[in-house]
Amino acid sequence: MKKWVYLFHELDEVEKYVGGNWDDVRGLLGGKGANLAEMTRLGVPVPPGFTVTTEACNAYLKAGGKFPEGLWEQMMTALAEVEKLTGKKFGGTENPLLVSCRSGAKFSMPGMMDTVLNIGLNDETAQAMIRLTNNPRFVYDAYRRLVQMFGSVVLGIPDEAFEEVLDEFKRARGAKADTDLTAEDLKELTEEFKKVVRKQKGFDFPTDPYEQLRLATEAVFKSWNGKRAVDYRRATGIPDDLGTAVNIVTMVFGNMGWDSGTGVAFTRDPSTGEKKLYGEYLLNAQGEDVVAGIRNTEKIENLAKQLPEAYQQFLEICEKLERHYRDMQDVEFTIERGRLWMLQTRNGKRTARAAVKIAVDMVNEGLITKEEAVLRVSPEQVDTLLHPQFDPKVIQEAKKEGRLFATGVNASPGAAVGQVYFDADTAERMAKEFKQDVIMVRPFTKPDDVHGMLAAKGILTSEGGATSHAAVVARQFGVPCVVGASSIQIDLDKRLMSANGVVVREGEWISLDGGTGEVFLGKLPMTAPSLEEQRDLMTLLEWADEICARPGIRKGPEGFPTTGLQVWANADYPKDARRARAYGAKGIGLCRTEHMFFEPERLPIVQRMILAKTSEERKQALDELLPFQRSDFEGLFEAMDGYPVIIRLIDPPLHEFLPSEKELQEQIITKRLQNLADYVLGKGESKDIAELEKILVAVEAMHESNPMMGLRGVRLSIVMPEIVEMQVRAIFEAAANVTLRGIKAKPEVMIPLTGHINELKWIQPRLEEIAKQVMKEKGVEFPYKFGTMIEVPRAAVTAGEIAQIAEFFSFGTNDLTQMTFGYSRDDAERSFLVKYVELGVLPKNPFQTLDREGVGRLMKMAIEEGRKTRPDLEVGICGEHGGDPSSIEFCHLVGNNYVSCSPFRVPVARLAAAHAALKHAAK
Repeated sequence: MKKWVYLFHELDEVEKYVGGNWDDVRGLLGGKGANLAEMTRLGVPVPPGFTVTTEACNAYLKAGGKFPEGLWEQMMTALAEVEKLTGKKFGGTENPLLVSCRSGAKFSMPGMMDTVLNIGLNDETAQAMIRLTNNPRFVYDAYRRLVQMFGSVVLGIPDEAFEEVLDEFKRARGAKADTDLTAEDLKELTEEFKKVVRKQKGFDFPTDPYEQLRLATEAVFKSWNGKRAVDYRRATGIPDDLGTAVNIVTMVFGNMGWDSGTGVAFTRDPSTGEKKLYGEYLLNAQGEDVVAGIRNTEKIENLAKQLPEAYQQFLEICEKLERHYRDMQDVEFTIERGRLWMLQTRNGKRTARAAVKIAVDMVNEGLITKEEAVLRVSPEQVDTLLHPQFDPKVIQEAKKEGRLFATGVNASPGAAVGQVYFDADTAERMAKEFKQDVIMVRPFTKPDDVHGMLAAKGILTSEGGATSHAAVVARQFGVPCVVGASSIQIDLDKRLMSANGVVVREGEWISLDGGTGEVFLGKLPMTAPSLEEQRDLMTLLEWADEICARPGIRKGPEGFPTTGLQVWANADYPKDARRARAYGAKGIGLCRTEHMFFEPERLPIVQRMILAKTSEERKQALDELLPFQRSDFEGLFEAMDGYPVIIRLIDPPLHEFLPSEKELQEQIITKRLQNLADYVLGKGESKDIAELEKILVAVEAMHESNPMMGLRGVRLSIVMPEIVEMQVRAIFEAAANVTLRGIKAKPEVMIPLTGHINELKWIQPRLEEIAKQVMKEKGVEFPYKFGTMIEVPRAAVTAGEIAQIAEFFSFGTNDLTQMTFGYSRDDAERSFLVKYVELGVLPKNPFQTLDREGVGRLMKMAIEEGRKTRPDLEVGICGEHGGDPSSIEFCHLVGNNYVSCSPFRVPVARLAAAHAALKHAAK
């Protein structure tokens, strides 16, 4: 017959059953049961008990609420063994054994499932306990707790039904706390609680100890599928099929007087990571009193004065457990008449800050390796550390005060506080000229809003999704952003926004949390962490880089990298490159040159170039732009001295640099009305309509049904080569200039949107000729590459051909995802993509986490085919996915040399790259 039950001292038998794997032990006994058994083996004082396995829970649930064959009999056998170990009898009238029934899944789910204490008490055993202890107050305190907890957990009676009786009872007795009630009070309260059960359920509280035990065990099994447990698993990614174990543990009592107590403690501070005991306790109390906050607790160090011997033993056990488990422990304990008992130990939950400090400290203490330390900290925790944040207590208080204004999609993490402005020009002006902290609010953003977005402390839109323009740019520049806050109505004419009847006018203050998607009225205080100030994090990331740099950590076919992924950054300006370098980037994987064109002093020149009717006029405008571009590139090379810098030639269609057709029509109508008024008043006719009409004609001529798939990228370079010729000259003049100053420039020129080898054959030789010409003119040479961006599926499937010309591939996964799925990103997120994920049609948003089966398969094919042609082909990724840990793992597996992401995501990506290297290390 299958074994469903194991005593705590039968751990060796469990290990034999599962093959010695501790993870499988935890899977069978649950984390709590496994650790109780392990502590028993270590000689730590644990009350005798046994564990009903997770397999029994799953069998019970599968059978529709029926104990599997042999389970109850095995529980009775184990209970008899506990009786022998304790010298007590369950249900006995001389020396009664009382037990607790506690849940315990493989992964810690604190407070999500059920527990029942003091099982075995009834009128007869209560009298026996009184005779034994000569403490009727303690006995009736335990009895009333059983009736309340059993009624709530097992019978489903609302807590309020008991709490109302208790509160009224205390008022009638003039008692401020439960401890003020006398033995007679508690005896009477127990009877009142029994009346609550009878009134609520129509039957009496069960007095048979075995029935109590059986029903409590079933209640714990059922709590696995309780709403809060299911919600917790959804949020934390815990599988639904694990089930929970049930731990039946001999009761020890912290409420037997003032030489007894109970508490919870961490072996290190879970908030800061400081190496000191952190916790709280209560004397003359049971465990739920500490957790529920019924009484004011005391700091754990005070126990040294009240019960010094127990406290010293507790310190020694905590040290022993931490060294054994090699991690910070979260422990529960009870002291019964001066004797210490350990009820639980588990790896403690901790803040991101504490996680990093504990990991680094434990390496320095010799407890764990650098590899273990790196794996102990998640990329998400690093992300949390690097963004300004609101204290959770501040958020909670703001909600109580009714200051929550709206919620949307948490597009870019971090906290921001500023004054509201509704257009990019005003946002930039108020930030630069008046030094205001600005929150830019728009229905949605466009490329020509970038200057306002860069000036803003935060961005809020009423439309769009997690990969809308606002979200992408915000993440790129580390600006906290909330998008798609659909409850907000924005009135651009009146310069205000409203939600749920509350109006916010331009210039008023709001606070937004890009990590939660919440927007608050007024100013909330923030904390602003800095990477340079976080020495432990810097140390941890250096270890991550060391792991990735190890030769042989990856193995594959010819051309496959043997080291792990490098992390490069997407940076369009020198200041971004400097930040990326400070954050540990080993190169620039994407510089989008078109962003430089939107600068206010350059945009008119760009527009004049676009509107030029002859090649000479166009070249004249481009000659004016060249010094600007050259200066930008010099700044990039200086910041990344010795590291490669990939510069993408112009990618978007030209109409994006011009006002929209609608805007121009509105301006023309306004001017005409002004002219008419001026004519009537005899002021003469305005002369600037003709220029607007000229631009309108040009915009209309550029109209495309689908601009994303129209005249842009390499296509634009072939049709209008003067632009990229200027850009390549600027790149190589900049590289030559800084090389002459002793800086190591490594330019790599990326030609975007290639779909056919002939496109590269047409444009790349012309550009390479300019590069050689510049180096000859300057009398200097330096290494350089020409490559392409793979973002068209045809380029991926013909990569072997394209690699004949291109020296590197960079996957632009934003566009590659759009073209592979046939989705317009903005339209998809606005209309159906969120629903797709909710319904499970798609497992995740493919614009946030790389679609391995589709887009990923194209990438893998392109890399393999490309390296057959060019074994030393450099391969990277520069789309939004470059900062996503799951996507980074895939890039490691398929043989990328690097991933490139926002400067603010570089530390996250460095850790994720090391995680991937360790997880898939070559054997």
